[in-house]
Amino acid sequence: MTEAELEELLNDCPVLYHMAERDSWKSISKHGLLSTSALLDLYEVNGAERSSIESSHRPTSNPIESPTLEGAVIRDQKPMSDSSLRKCLNDNLTPSDWYRMLNSRVFFWLTEERLLRLLGARAYKNLEHDVLVVNSQSLVERHYDDIWLCPMNSGNTRPFPHPRGVSTFQRIRDYPYKDWRKKRKRGERAVELCVDGGVYDIVDHVHEVRRMSGAEAIKLIYSAQ
Repeated sequence: MTEAELEELLNDCPVLYHMAERDSWKSISKHGLLSTSALLDLYEVNGAERSSIESSHRPTSNPIESPTLEGAVIRDQKPMSDSSLRKCLNDNLTPSDWYRMLNSRVFFWLTEERLLRLLGARAYKNLEHDVLVVNSQSLVERHYDDIWLCPMNSGNTRPFPHPRGVSTFQRIRDYPYKDWRKKRKRGERAVELCVDGGVYDIVDHVHEVRRMSGAEAIKLIYSAQ
């Protein structure tokens, strides 16, 4: 991706969206927006429990606790399954490899349409979430070398398990934006933006945080203005 192509992408997608657990903003604002693996580090979760969370499919959310921290929740992976991943993974990857890859990163949608699609999914439409609205330009400038772009929903294998592998995620400089520009409309030329480990300075990039239920914004939790 050239500098001009990146500028076009950021102009088309000036904000990013992250769907977090309800009431999680207080902890996120203190500790940062953490990947599953980074959150397990923070809560000192190790051994068999950690291996299960990081390397296996999570059909339900997993609460974790620490005597010195407020409780946290590791989100489920309902849109995926081992059987579906076995059908679509390339590069000799196993489902466990894919789960570990996803768990090492923090994910953002580049469009509100994608966010609302997830919020409206059967598993989540009746739940409330804290939705972070993040400045794209600011985040990319600060975390450029730790960012990956992905042209698909990497955490979903329904209704069809689209092929995926090591090259599904590309660094900004390597992302084939020109190819996707020929195939897709603005806003869909990259579907996910993810950051290695976590965004510890997320407060510097958040425009606002909304409490949402499905497509309905219930209240404004935080505003940078």
